[in-house]
Amino acid sequence: MLPVALSAGVTGGRRRPLGVVTGLALSFAFATVALVYVIDALGLPGDLLRNLAILVLFGFGITLLLPPVSARLEAWVSRIAPAPKAGAGEGFGSGLLLGASLGFVYAPCAGPILAGVITVSASQSFTAGRLAVALSYAAGSAVVLYFLLLGGRRLIARLAPQAGRLQMATGAVMVIVALLMAGDYDTRFQTAIASDLPAVLVNPTKDLEENGDVSSQLARLRTVQSGIGSHAPSGEEQAGGKLPVLGRAPEFAETEQWFNTPGDRPLSLRGLRGRVVLIDFWTYTCINCIRTLPYVTAWDRRYRDRGLTVIGVHTPEFPFEREAGNVADAIAQNGIEYPVVQDNEYGTWEAWGNQYWPAKYLIDTRGRVRFAHFGEGEYGETEAAIRELLAEAGHEPGARAEAHAETPSAGTTTPESYLGAGRALRFVNGSISAGTQDFTASAAEVPDDGLAYEGRWRIGFDSATALSGARLDLNFGARRVFLVLGSRGGEPRPLRVLLDGKPLPPRFAGADVRDGVATIDRQRLYRLVELPSARRHLLTLEFAQGISGYAFTFG
Repeated sequence: MLPVALSAGVTGGRRRPLGVVTGLALSFAFATVALVYVIDALGLPGDLLRNLAILVLFGFGITLLLPPVSARLEAWVSRIAPAPKAGAGEGFGSGLLLGASLGFVYAPCAGPILAGVITVSASQSFTAGRLAVALSYAAGSAVVLYFLLLGGRRLIARLAPQAGRLQMATGAVMVIVALLMAGDYDTRFQTAIASDLPAVLVNPTKDLEENGDVSSQLARLRTVQSGIGSHAPSGEEQAGGKLPVLGRAPEFAETEQWFNTPGDRPLSLRGLRGRVVLIDFWTYTCINCIRTLPYVTAWDRRYRDRGLTVIGVHTPEFPFEREAGNVADAIAQNGIEYPVVQDNEYGTWEAWGNQYWPAKYLIDTRGRVRFAHFGEGEYGETEAAIRELLAEAGHEPGARAEAHAETPSAGTTTPESYLGAGRALRFVNGSISAGTQDFTASAAEVPDDGLAYEGRWRIGFDSATALSGARLDLNFGARRVFLVLGSRGGEPRPLRVLLDGKPLPPRFAGADVRDGVATIDRQRLYRLVELPSARRHLLTLEFAQGISGYAFTFG
């Protein structure tokens, strides 16, 4: 967009640059907020904005590349927004019109990111606050562009003898960019950068961060920086215990349904003063959360009568996890007897500045956060912190709890993989955009950790629904394969599972696969593959129409 904006803004009246950036900011905000809701309400393809932008980009390029066409367009624009006589407003009207059209070209570059932030929560509706976010983002971009236009005018003045050639060269660049976007080469380039650059370039400190001692210290640092602490720990506060004071514990905020409380009435941290409280952020399709639950439930059973209250904060990742009935089923399935609250609007999550599933925070009897742990593992350290806070409060912890749970397997190399357009990566099909699409791919083309769609699918922001001939190939390196799935209307539908092109052998079948077929009904995490050790294989899934997939996890 920058070349055409410079070409448009550096010519004409002296206030034309201001008109260009004003029009761009307004139309960009509209494209990233209002159009998202309009397209969704009308059921139009999610890639409509991108396709329109490519056409506009191509049209601008042709206009600049062919001087006769450019002259005719300029004459037409001048009739719609004629330049006033010499004065303060010279060129603003034509620049405003041109900038408004440029805003739609700008949207494919940054718009989906901003729109994704705005619409990622299915229950969120259009508000003035979200419009203000979009306008602020657009204004920030426009200010930078405005100064570029002012600088461009000075440069163009020096290049005036070559203005015609410069304009044609700019048009050629726009046409080439539009053609590359039409072939999805821009998104392929982005994916290649994310997938293929050496890890040392993508994350130079990865090995250091994964060191056990370092990760523990980083977790504590993130806890202090995440907004928990209302003040820095003092020497007085730390007296009497080895655990540091990380800050004041925020209250539950913007919560919905409560479970496992008297009359399902809400609890408050203020009302729990005098007890040690363990806050566990989780969601029921997260395999990492599921593997920690046996320990959390064991701590609840062992220490509840000795002064500990466990509260699960269920913050959903996918829209269906917002349904109270689904959460209630998960609570029963996992044998959870402690209180659980739905945090559908992320109010409590944000109050704590939390960033992880699962995440555990320990609060002492005075309402101060004393310990935090993110992810799986270090159960002994967490239980030791529980016992220390109980002893501080004058309770006798007694014997330790007994718990056993599945642990992550060594050798897993494939990262979490999402099927929806919002976070789809490593697909051999190229850029995955929202809408109904027909895919063609060969399993032989799938590289390590890559995925491939085949057949007809309806792609959403966070899911993909099988329509006809739907198949998905995954080249994975792991011991266990899990996939979040659901079936339209909860009706049981078959999912055929193949390993290296053959029906999944019973000895390798996960808990949800029988005779090479998984029956998909309610929306949850399904266990598909269980190998003796982490190996690399090609997994092929053949979907019945109406099954929706969300995300792969491995272990």
